[in-house]
Amino acid sequence: MKSTLDLSAAAWRKSSYSQGGANDCVEVADGYTGVVPVRDSKTPSSRPLVFSAGSWVTFVESVRGQEGA
Repeated sequence: MKSTLDLSAAAWRKSSYSQGGANDCVEVADGYTGVVPVRDSKTPSSRPLVFSAGSWVTFVESVRGQEGA
């Protein structure tokens, strides 16, 4: 049986790439063991995507590897 992740008290933070802008931002919530919840700041009431921590690290490292390319 799968349990549902309770994100009602999640502290969402915007991507450092948002540069303080109000639109087109990815937000993540820290503090969840083994997973990283991710949402679109334009639609905060939508269901977030939840990635395994390992997958998220791989994604972030891949994006950082593309900087300046």
